[in-house]
Amino acid sequence: MNRDQSIGAVILLVSVVGIAVYAWLLYAYSILVLEVTAFIAVAAILVIAAWIGWTMATTPPPAPLETETLATEAQTSTTKDLAQ
Repeated sequence: MNRDQSIGAVILLVSVVGIAVYAWLLYAYSILVLEVTAFIAVAAILVIAAWIGWTMATTPPPAPLETETLATEAQTSTTKDLAQ
């Protein structure tokens, strides 16, 4: 078995054990486990949204495309003039 397959087997094993532990915790402490799970899920979504907002707020705007288009057109027309 190569390294990737070994890592995959470990991930599979940890996932199955995690499901079993979560099921047992849900049976033993249902309300608390559901509250913690819901909090973690909502917090994760809000952290991702905050990260996207931070990235958008702190990233400078891209340079306008007109400059590149005008420079390309000027170079093309100069090349055409020289060819005539």
